Amino acid sequence: MREIVRFAPSPTGELHLGNIRTALYNYFLALRTDGTFVLRYDDTDVERSQERFVAQIAADLDWLGLVPARVERQSARLADYDAAADRLRAAGLLYACYETPDELERKRSRQRARGLPPVYDRAGLALEPAERAALEAEGRRPHWRFKLPEGARHFEDLCRGPQTVNLGAISDPVLVREDGSYLYTLTSVVDDIALAITTVVRGEDHITNTGVQIALFEALGAPAPAFAHHNLLTRSDGEPLSKRDNPLSIRQLAADGYEPMAIASLAALVGTSHPVAPAADLADLASTVALGDVSRGPAMFDPAELRRLNAAIVHGLDAADAAPTLADPAMDQAMFWQTIRGNVAFRKEAAVWAWRASASADALLADPDCPPLADEERAVVAAAADALETVPWGEEAFASLAKAVRAQTGAKGKALFLPLRKALTGATAGPELGPWLALIGMDRAAERLAAAARR
Repeated sequence: MREIVRFAPSPTGELHLGNIRTALYNYFLALRTDGTFVLRYDDTDVERSQERFVAQIAADLDWLGLVPARVERQSARLADYDAAADRLRAAGLLYACYETPDELERKRSRQRARGLPPVYDRAGLALEPAERAALEAEGRRPHWRFKLPEGARHFEDLCRGPQTVNLGAISDPVLVREDGSYLYTLTSVVDDIALAITTVVRGEDHITNTGVQIALFEALGAPAPAFAHHNLLTRSDGEPLSKRDNPLSIRQLAADGYEPMAIASLAALVGTSHPVAPAADLADLASTVALGDVSRGPAMFDPAELRRLNAAIVHGLDAADAAPTLADPAMDQAMFWQTIRGNVAFRKEAAVWAWRASASADALLADPDCPPLADEERAVVAAAADALETVPWGEEAFASLAKAVRAQTGAKGKALFLPLRKALTGATAGPELGPWLALIGMDRAAERLAAAARR
């Protein structure tokens, strides 16, 4: 069967890794079945929905390669929700309630004090027309609740197996606010019917809501789609990611230099039966991860794991894709990338090493990030500057240089190699010094050693 699935973000904030996890699982289902991936903006919250978030969501999905076959906006479908609400009212399944939030909370508090579940008592359903008129004369406006049927609703969850939701333990849900705006529970069901959605894939926090929505599908005379509730991506403290986690927004992660497939690989694979490893592309991921592979436990986000994935992807790039244009056109681009790629986790870090490879000694030493030399280190560098004139140039040049400096100064280990690294690279860590020396060449190496010794 060709699946029709939907990713339905609310444009009230930026997408984060947890949102992308949901988007990917929907996209994979469409990709595997040659189906349809629908992007639906749940933008009926007029106060919080913003066009800048609509644009950012579209940009994020495009950057990740998640291209929707169809785009819908709930704000353009209000007539459909009006019709569904009228139909439910006519059937006696949508009833007016007039309690204020404070009054509802007092009711719940009394129920808890008596050891009862804080379920709405359906007082609104019992109101006579005259009572409703009197409340409205006070200036009250109704919110509208859906009368849930008795019993439980059962469904086979494609991620979690058989599920049961006891509707008797749930308050009749509000579908229409006092201002006439609609809540997700109704609009989502109406849209899923209209768009012929075959499978709803979303986070496990919607399981109870699914039982309610199955009853709503029944009330509207439509078959419910299949459901899959994946585990949530959480922070290290166990809390689910939210739109407040701005450092983990897709926009920010892209700006930080993360690769799209590092983000997709982590979002799709963590918390599944598969190892978290970089995938070649979305098709590769789609063929790897099935909904049944998702575990029931939480999927914890580890920033170090995302960085590891990114580094693995960057390390596998060709020089033409990864390495920036070098300031020194005579320097071998492929040799440069081979020398430094093990020391970068992001493409933009290659630009730093490109500058360090081609900079003059004065520019390198003037860099605020260039570490200073202690007196004993300066002596090691001075010895290296003298010895370089007699070292045979070739693949073993650095080994010969280190041997000569060791013999002259007695320095070894870190006391030998750290000063040389500072002078030759302008950093305290980085590529192996043998290949680096060959990359920058004898003239530039001699200039740097001499300048650092005088510094």
